[in-house]
Amino acid sequence: MWETFFPDSRADSPYEIDYESYYKKGYRGILFDIDNTLVEHGKDATPRAKELFAKLRSLGFATALISNNKQERVERFNKEIGACAVWKAGKPGKKGYLQAMKQMQTTTDNTLFVGDQLFTDVWGAKRLGIRNVLVKPIDKKEEIQIVLKRYLERIVLKSYEKRSGLEMTK
Repeated sequence: MWETFFPDSRADSPYEIDYESYYKKGYRGILFDIDNTLVEHGKDATPRAKELFAKLRSLGFATALISNNKQERVERFNKEIGACAVWKAGKPGKKGYLQAMKQMQTTTDNTLFVGDQLFTDVWGAKRLGIRNVLVKPIDKKEEIQIVLKRYLERIVLKSYEKRSGLEMTK
């Protein structure tokens, strides 16, 4: 029942993903959620985020930020990152993902998505057949609507772990 929302893979952090292995497998573009995936909600790009995007470019990846947030927020984060960007993306709708891939000149077959939410990030990527990685949210303090979604996410992830034999880490 919950399989629609199961991530393709999981990682503790976007900073710990083995991007080189994805490149070797033929991936050429990476879509990233911003808030609570790369930085705490509303924060500017950190030195760690800037280093990650520089590393990804040096590996040969095109990168894009895809956010449901407003233009000002996305542009402020992206100021020193220099990735392609889609704001008010309407995740989990398909349009924002397609727009970002068009900017990167990639396809669903060679694009990876990294995000922290099942019902927006992962589900949206899965609806298009984009390989996805669910990462742990950076900050435990979140807006009430996200707190409610996290409760439902725990139910889905328990089912995922039971099915896959993987145990959820705190």
